Amino acid sequence: MKVRSHINGQRRSARHRWVVLLAVTVLAAGCASDDSSSSQPEPGAKEAIYVSGLVNVSDDGQPEDGGTLTVAESGEPTSLDPTVTYANAAVGGSALAAVYDTLMTYDVETGSVEPRMAESLETDDHKTWTITLRDGVTFTDGTSVDADAVLASFQRYLDEKAYQAALVSGLLKSMTAPDDRTVVVSLNSPWPGLANQLAGGLGMIVAPASYADPEKFEPIGAGPFTYQRYSPSEELLLTANKDYWNGAPHLEQLRMMWPGTDAARRDSLDNGDVDVAFLREAKTVEAARTAGRPGFMSTYGLGTLLWVNNREGRPGADVRVRQAMNLAIDPKVYVGRLNQGDYGLPTKALLPDSSAWKTDVEQVEVDLDAAKKLVEAAKADGFDGKISLVGGNDPVATAGAVTLTGMLEQVGFTVEYKAQRTISEQVKTIYADHAFDLAVAGNNMSDEDPYARLSGALSSNAPTNPSGFANATMDELLAELREAASPEEGKPVLAKIEKLWQEEVPGIPLAATGIFLTWSEDVHGIVPTAEGLVHYDQAWLAQ
Repeated sequence: MKVRSHINGQRRSARHRWVVLLAVTVLAAGCASDDSSSSQPEPGAKEAIYVSGLVNVSDDGQPEDGGTLTVAESGEPTSLDPTVTYANAAVGGSALAAVYDTLMTYDVETGSVEPRMAESLETDDHKTWTITLRDGVTFTDGTSVDADAVLASFQRYLDEKAYQAALVSGLLKSMTAPDDRTVVVSLNSPWPGLANQLAGGLGMIVAPASYADPEKFEPIGAGPFTYQRYSPSEELLLTANKDYWNGAPHLEQLRMMWPGTDAARRDSLDNGDVDVAFLREAKTVEAARTAGRPGFMSTYGLGTLLWVNNREGRPGADVRVRQAMNLAIDPKVYVGRLNQGDYGLPTKALLPDSSAWKTDVEQVEVDLDAAKKLVEAAKADGFDGKISLVGGNDPVATAGAVTLTGMLEQVGFTVEYKAQRTISEQVKTIYADHAFDLAVAGNNMSDEDPYARLSGALSSNAPTNPSGFANATMDELLAELREAASPEEGKPVLAKIEKLWQEEVPGIPLAATGIFLTWSEDVHGIVPTAEGLVHYDQAWLAQ
């Protein structure tokens, strides 16, 4: 059965869904600041700014009940169906967590996954996982969150090829329900990261009644808030679930809105029009952090990168061409041009210095002479030197394209920029049609589970692999990384992956990314979790 799961009943194919889900990676990549504020970060403050976790937060007051918390988010979800939208903070994933809750939660302070809506999650070998459900938890339609409902929600998530569902499906051996409160998930190979999946989209359990009518999806969950109203491009309004299993929320309502730019979101927070604002542009983030604003910081590797199409018939099918591009491009020049100053984290490393998974692999330095020689060798074998570059058509994207073009043309390439009219068109070109030689995008790899993002981008058979990169050794290394239960276990293999990346160049890293969810001093009790999401069930407003 095909499920129509858009709020307005629009039908979407499974293939179209995962292409749309990738829009956020393109949207976030290459973002420069449109911030005209005179507030500047302190010199040398970057190392302290780009560290994940809660910052400048003091929640020692007595919680108060009542009020509406208004959140200025970056991207509009347009749906509350976890199989349609992206269960990520950048496009409204926290609203999904508010409606459905999550079986598990990721503790950003300890780096561990803890029970939430589930009572416990147990495994001896990271292959067989036993989920024990809490007794008495119900969806807002009164039906039980029992093992059958959880299994059905899992199966639907996998069938509809939702965000990261392919990772689970590729390893899944079986899912069973021995009794009403127990779900057993068996994998063919060990994967500690499955626990983190249960803190995100897969762990958002949708009531069977939500999708009982194939013509209309109804957002029914067991979370702390219930769906009340959605006005496209204006607001999403959620109301407190007084019967929430963990106690009624302090807030009466949760309101999501989507000002178009970081500057607009920041100004709305400064003016008191919103209580919480999502900031992602380097200049704005650094200014907010340096000013001492409270909030939650998420830092990601591969926030901006240049994918190189490795497929047959493309210039990038020749490894010499890919290596020449890597030797020609200077991330500091690119990021400096986009951000109009020394902001952000330009790097060719897979992860930022603050990451627990950061390796000591040296970055590839710019070497124009070596790059020219590689281009000349490729031309001697028939390469005409022409390449196309895909990106956006806004002023920031255009400035970035000019910068990349200059660096590439000085070593012998001839670059044609193909500006895409919309994000959707850009995503389709890169991830569905693969009609590019070079493309600016992002991969947003976090410490929670580096394997998940790397596998989706680099595995030979991954449907979300944008570059067409296929390498048996890389597949073996990714499988080895998948079994790592900690950075200490995983860093040696991640170092091998990074070295192979530098040799084969499936893409060219340009910058790590910091995303800052900041709020006013009257806001308390927001709890961060996986994928940059936050839980609002304990949030409260000082009246």
